Amino acid sequence: MTIQEEQQEIIADFEYLLNWDDKYEYIIQLGKELPLIDSRYKTEDNLIRGCQSRVWLHADFLDGKLSFTADSDAIITKGLVSLVIKVLSGHTPKEIVDAEITFIEAIGLSSHLSPTRSNGLLSMLKQIKLYALAYQAKSVHS
Repeated sequence: MTIQEEQQEIIADFEYLLNWDDKYEYIIQLGKELPLIDSRYKTEDNLIRGCQSRVWLHADFLDGKLSFTADSDAIITKGLVSLVIKVLSGHTPKEIVDAEITFIEAIGLSSHLSPTRSNGLLSMLKQIKLYALAYQAKSVHS
């Protein structure tokens, strides 16, 4: 699936949820289903700066595509990072760098998160894009 198709799928999933209690429950469930990051990657280097909660993000580059694993000590934040990973993992660095992330606004997340959680979500996206930029630059010079 393309990044845009992944976003459309998330938007469709959220359209079935009628209120924000249900939407938060869904986000929490996604966090519970997030494949755990290997404990050796839960290091200071993999902590995302700008998140109120502790969020670890690790990138693997295989066959020209980036895949991400993550964990957080806060269940809602874990669900948020799960959404971001669902959209961006498994794509080439160029696809990730070029992606316009629209699902956050489309599902109403930006207006229902606290300012600190919104900043954390933006920090997650920024870190993933930085990984993609780094791998894109590395593959150009290889």
